[in-house]
Amino acid sequence: MSGLQDNARYDVAIVGFGPSGAVAAALLGQAGVRTLVVDRSLAVYDRPRAIALDHEIMRVFQQLGLDEEISRYCEPFTPSEYYGADGQLIKRLATVAPPYPLGHTPSMVFTQPEVERVLRAHVAALPSVTVALGQRLATLRQDADQATLLLMDDAGLQRSVHASYVIGCDGASSTVRDAVGITLEDLEFDEPWLVVDVQINERGLVKLPKTSVQYCEPARPCTYVIGPGMHRRWEISLLPDEDPAYMATEAGAWSALKRWITPQDGALWRQASYRFHALVAREWRNGRVFVAGDAAHQQPPFLGQGMCQGVRDVANLVWKLRAALEGKGGEALLDSYGKERGAHVRRLTARIKDIGRVICERDPQRARERDAGLIAAAGGEIRTMARQDIIPPLEHGLLAGGGDGIELAPKSGVGTLFPQPRLRQAQGPQLMDQLAGCGWRVVTSLPAWSLPPALAARVEAFGTLVHVGPETECDGVLAAWFARFACCAAIVRPDHYVYGVAATGEALAALLDDWEARTVTV
Repeated sequence: MSGLQDNARYDVAIVGFGPSGAVAAALLGQAGVRTLVVDRSLAVYDRPRAIALDHEIMRVFQQLGLDEEISRYCEPFTPSEYYGADGQLIKRLATVAPPYPLGHTPSMVFTQPEVERVLRAHVAALPSVTVALGQRLATLRQDADQATLLLMDDAGLQRSVHASYVIGCDGASSTVRDAVGITLEDLEFDEPWLVVDVQINERGLVKLPKTSVQYCEPARPCTYVIGPGMHRRWEISLLPDEDPAYMATEAGAWSALKRWITPQDGALWRQASYRFHALVAREWRNGRVFVAGDAAHQQPPFLGQGMCQGVRDVANLVWKLRAALEGKGGEALLDSYGKERGAHVRRLTARIKDIGRVICERDPQRARERDAGLIAAAGGEIRTMARQDIIPPLEHGLLAGGGDGIELAPKSGVGTLFPQPRLRQAQGPQLMDQLAGCGWRVVTSLPAWSLPPALAARVEAFGTLVHVGPETECDGVLAAWFARFACCAAIVRPDHYVYGVAATGEALAALLDDWEARTVTV
């Protein structure tokens, strides 16, 4: 719905209607939370910025009922091959083989403007969400009872609105972040690059590699990404004597692309000079105000995780805000957002920086030493690494502690994303979340009849019990996960991360004790 009223009150106000803000609004609106989302722009930016997403994000789109529609604008991410100083293969990333652990293609490329339009149309149709475009945040203040936002439109008309909570999804130059004094920590990566998107034609297509490529060349590191359809992207490191402003012109962009294509081979879609940064918020919350997406972190694009990180942020935050609004979560639960996401972003950014160091070595001798080291570490034959293996689990926050008397299975399962198996149904296979929903869940391979009555009653009171045995699972995805972590049950959070695992029915009872103690305190 639309229509901004002066002095209106909302449960949550979101500043920024890009992908992160749109997903936050959609998740809140799906739950009937009174939500306002504002953005200074009047329409979706018509050129791509993000180009990659993964199965965790598609699972969130599935939760919104949008996965099939969004899939129309996605294609599987081709393997990424890394070539060294002398042109030899030194590293290879690709996706895991089917059956896919989360029920969706693990790595995808997508067309951002079209996906954003789908998200915005969905949000606009939600009755509990108000969308106000062409609105700039002028001031933000908060007290013990509420936050107050002063908004201004293009004509200078001002309106004040009030909200219990505010989420700043307003990008790298976040007004929300600045308004509450949240600062960014520099994680020490700063490189000038040129990003060029091209709609290639048939003549140009035959000239180009059939996989995505990282050119780890000292003279000029660069990246080539195969996007959906005829979309191709280059990320090209700028040299010290190159003017970023000129390189972002059509003439400058074509001068950088001449190694691969000419103007006769396609049409420029977008060209922009950037400084690739590694930054993260020192605090993710100030009172009633939270930051998410690029307002909270920026990382080099070498793994295509920028938009994914923002959607992870809001998927983590929204269920905690819902609990707080329902009186079921205290300050510690809200604080766990920054603890969890801050640590996760830092660890993933460190891994992305490691990839960047492989790509960006400018010294020819050190580059050759790098190449020799990578080839030797692979035993002389480059093996494919799954992109998903680079994404870390959660390690801090609302996770099982494994205290005295709790026979938890190996802790490596805790904090990981729980699988989404395909389950046999009379009408045909369905993904687990379609049947079990996305609240707190106990998922187990133990038959319901095998649970002691007292434990069965506790699980029933807990939330959703999902039994997945060999007779109900199509592909063995969950059976393999249970075997990997030597367990037979898991408590799964609303954002699909594993709270804790148990190897026996007795351990599941103890895990429920741990959960009750932790959630009471938060």
